[in-house]
Amino acid sequence: MRYLIANPCMDHVHTLFYTSMMGLQRPEGTEIAVTSSSLVYDARNQLARRAVENGFDRVLWLDSDMTFEPDLLNRLAADMDAGAEMVSVLYFTRKTPVEPCAYARIWERPLPDGSKVPTVDPITEWPENDLMEIAGCGFGGVLMSTDLIRRVAERHRLPFSPAIGYGEDISFCLRVRDLGATIYLDPRIKVGHAGISIVNESTWLSGKQEA
Repeated sequence: MRYLIANPCMDHVHTLFYTSMMGLQRPEGTEIAVTSSSLVYDARNQLARRAVENGFDRVLWLDSDMTFEPDLLNRLAADMDAGAEMVSVLYFTRKTPVEPCAYARIWERPLPDGSKVPTVDPITEWPENDLMEIAGCGFGGVLMSTDLIRRVAERHRLPFSPAIGYGEDISFCLRVRDLGATIYLDPRIKVGHAGISIVNESTWLSGKQEA
């Protein structure tokens, strides 16, 4: 089983991501591919093509601001060995309100003027010890079969090109579901979403109140 760890990024990777990657347990023969582009969908399309053309069996998508445990790939691989074709970890948005990057519904919400706006509804609950079928997910941490990418690419030459109103990740998920394939969330596998926090007087005062 050959794995490609696919890391699309713009111009840098977070220090915590780099540290996590250094400790990640990887099967023999696993390769890491980093593609930098100002357009994340372009980077994903390049990585997807590399996976297909070079005969990898599975692709682990990791964003460059994720922080995770060393057994991440092994645990996701176990889900796929049990029959899943695409599995996401559980992680959350960095912006407030903080919400899961896993979605119960992807739909077009009608507006009073008769138009519709593309909408995603984050999940609000999940099982503690089992996989959960979802409508879509972000790509902070997702393992999938390369065959799934190939099948999507047969219908969409650039499988991660954004559909109108959606990002490249949700667009790919919609195409996966059009194939009749299932997307799973493994809520037992939790990863961190690293950002930049600002320490100021409010931080200090908050700490004093908690002490």
